[in-house]
Amino acid sequence: MAGTKDHLGRPVVAVTGIGVVTSLGVGKKDNWAALTSGRSGIHPITRFPVDHLNTRIAGTVDFLGSSDKGAAALTYELAETAAREALDEAGFTNGHFSGPLFLASPPVEMDWHDRFSLYNSVKEPEGYQRLLTVGRSLKTQDIFETAQFGSIADRLADRFGTQGLPVTLSTACASGATAIQLGVEAIQRGEAERAVAIGADGSATAEALIRFSLLSALSTSNDNPEKASKPFSKDRDGFVLAEGSAALVLESLESAMARGATILGVLSGCGEKADDFHRTRSKPDGSPAIAAVKAALADAGLRDDEIDYVNAHGTSTPENDKMEHLSLSTVFGDRIRSMPVSSNKSMIGHTLSAAGAIEAAFSLMTMREGVIPPTINYDNPDPAIELDVVPNVKREAEVRTVLSNSFGFGGQNTCLVMAREPV
Repeated sequence: MAGTKDHLGRPVVAVTGIGVVTSLGVGKKDNWAALTSGRSGIHPITRFPVDHLNTRIAGTVDFLGSSDKGAAALTYELAETAAREALDEAGFTNGHFSGPLFLASPPVEMDWHDRFSLYNSVKEPEGYQRLLTVGRSLKTQDIFETAQFGSIADRLADRFGTQGLPVTLSTACASGATAIQLGVEAIQRGEAERAVAIGADGSATAEALIRFSLLSALSTSNDNPEKASKPFSKDRDGFVLAEGSAALVLESLESAMARGATILGVLSGCGEKADDFHRTRSKPDGSPAIAAVKAALADAGLRDDEIDYVNAHGTSTPENDKMEHLSLSTVFGDRIRSMPVSSNKSMIGHTLSAAGAIEAAFSLMTMREGVIPPTINYDNPDPAIELDVVPNVKREAEVRTVLSNSFGFGGQNTCLVMAREPV
């Protein structure tokens, strides 16, 4: 079948289903309407006390049944909700998905109030005997089962009938993109005809806020939450913690065409490069990010002048935005001044493990709808960052190809190249 192989002779990987949940709402329709209208999902935190915290705002998802039941429960519901929408759109509604599952999710931890509750649930004297009794209790064993790193993917595999051992991964802020990459490569290697890739994160907890605050990574613009995330602006002061999920049904183009599926886009290339400079900071010369972008372009078989739009990592931290501009200007040269480069995080915040998947979903929708979402809160441009950030208002444009960047803490850099249709 002509056109079903890429420039390296591998199966072309199509997207046949998309699902999204963010602080803007549930489903592609509501998210897209909010995103293109420039609406922010950032708001004051009400889920837990924020007294004495430096940051008291987030993009929490507060409208699901498990929103107040802990990170593990919420991450599962976010993943399940997005996956159900994607699989329904792709036409897999019988609970028997004939492909593997790749899940990007955060390491799940018990909330402190649950730990104290367990410790106080037994009558043993203080000390190791009490801890042993707690550890042997059935309640603790149940919590252990749900808090294991792979437990969410196991439940999703049972729910949707995916094949093989589900894979759970965590590559910091690049996790969602890495999950997509693993699905793409499984199809390219001929190991599967289709796969479902999910990024989900419901871990906006008090502990997370404290940890990121200690790294001076979070915005403290508490008085005006909707204006707090301002990527590429001169007065940016950190990212806004958020929650969300996205799922993509990936399928060989040949398989999708054979069953008459609607092609929503193509995953053309994936590139990754580690950065060992610092635990949280990027290498000042941007070389790992530059290498990841170049690797994605080479994998897609595209020149730098064949990319129409960049969905930026754009976290709103002083260092990341500067480094991303450096990497893009190095790869694209002077053209980067006129190429649209916008950041969804200006509206939905930073969804951590889910970010790469959510932004891939929005990139695919950008190409299908012919509309580029804006970077809102761009009221004070940084003269050192010369980018067309699609400031404050959406833009209608023909977009045939997108580069979506994910540059994570710990040096995890993953870039995806997507196309509107097979080349």
